[in-house]
Amino acid sequence: MADTTDTGTNEAVSRPRKSSWTYIGPGIVVAATGVGAGDLVATLIAGSKFGYTLMWAAVIGCVVKISLAEAAGRWHLATGRTLFEGWRSLGRWTTVYFAVYVLVWGFVYGATAMSSSALPIVALFPDGPGLKTWAVITGLIGLVFVWFNQYAVFERVMTVLIGVMFVVVMYVAIRVAPDFGASFAGLLPVLPDGSLLYTLGLIGGVGGTITMAAYGYWVNAKGWTNTGWMKVMRLDNRVAYITTGLFVVAMLIIGAELLHSSQIALTKGDRGLIDLGVILEDRFGATTAKLFLVGFFATSFSSLIGVWHGVSLMFADFVERIRKDRVGAAADESRRTTEEVAAGERERSVPFRAYLLWLTFPPISLLFLDEPFGLVVVYGVLGAFFMPFLALTLVWLLNSSRTPKEWRNGVLSNVMLSAAGLLFIVLCVQQVRDIPW
Repeated sequence: MADTTDTGTNEAVSRPRKSSWTYIGPGIVVAATGVGAGDLVATLIAGSKFGYTLMWAAVIGCVVKISLAEAAGRWHLATGRTLFEGWRSLGRWTTVYFAVYVLVWGFVYGATAMSSSALPIVALFPDGPGLKTWAVITGLIGLVFVWFNQYAVFERVMTVLIGVMFVVVMYVAIRVAPDFGASFAGLLPVLPDGSLLYTLGLIGGVGGTITMAAYGYWVNAKGWTNTGWMKVMRLDNRVAYITTGLFVVAMLIIGAELLHSSQIALTKGDRGLIDLGVILEDRFGATTAKLFLVGFFATSFSSLIGVWHGVSLMFADFVERIRKDRVGAAADESRRTTEEVAAGERERSVPFRAYLLWLTFPPISLLFLDEPFGLVVVYGVLGAFFMPFLALTLVWLLNSSRTPKEWRNGVLSNVMLSAAGLLFIVLCVQQVRDIPW
């Protein structure tokens, strides 16, 4: 029925018959979570400023994300250890960074995600409750949904949401009548004056968040815990970031056709999509505008529940690793960590639910107050450093004896991960410079 192989952990494991499309799941989740409303606005603005010229950057960005997520998934499957265990093995500094990052980031992100999900609802129902009320409601719905459902149900809902996102964005891109000649010409690498930061942002920004690190946890939650699933994981990962790439291309087309020629400027941040909804209503009517707002909600809410689930999984693993270290758990127990994730133990744990509460209730206070200046600065710095941290630690882990020899990085993986690390360092420096010190 099934083949067996030795994973390097002295366990016989079953292999799926082949890398079938029927197994796809974690990739859909990471794509739905990673592409938020702010990413779509950034892409729209790039299209509005430079037309189709930066299409090539979207393609390169897709390849970079495939390399990063593949590395995270490969670590989980090849070693039987979670990514946080890998970070922990590099020194206590990783624990300190992650502990501060996950608490401050979660506090601020929670408010941002709730506001983003509420914006399209307010636009759809202008006579209903206000933005803050809807923001609280969406946060509480996300909390209840993730609290009472495990990965299988979560994945199905995320699949529906990304389906809505995909249909809406592609529909709008087709309605604006793309110039296919200019689209193909945009695949040639060109840097117009003033486009460097937009180019780097397209390559590194869309779909690039802490959820890329969560990908390995979702792989395990799906039930994939050993190298027998490596081909399936790689197919799943490619589907995720090809989907992300299609989103980026579609939004560039919308920006180029709808905004570039008429030199219409959007508001930065999530509210830029409300501006786009108004433009779509003027051009194509109320039905298209409302459909777009539904897609906007699917984009924002999928990111909310994706973070509520994925980052809570990471936090639960972080707490469990610290607990094991303090009680002096036997070294071989850590080999079963990915199986614990697959069994749903993390999703039922106290730390998982505690972090869910942290993502929901403290951030509600920020909805009614201006964000404290110092918190904004710390949030910006910690967030800017995360993607370089992820890329460079993956290079470290996957070239060391911590990874079984046959699953260590090859030349291509090292080139892609190192290039990603350098790219994210440049973006990190720029983000830190842009922080309102």
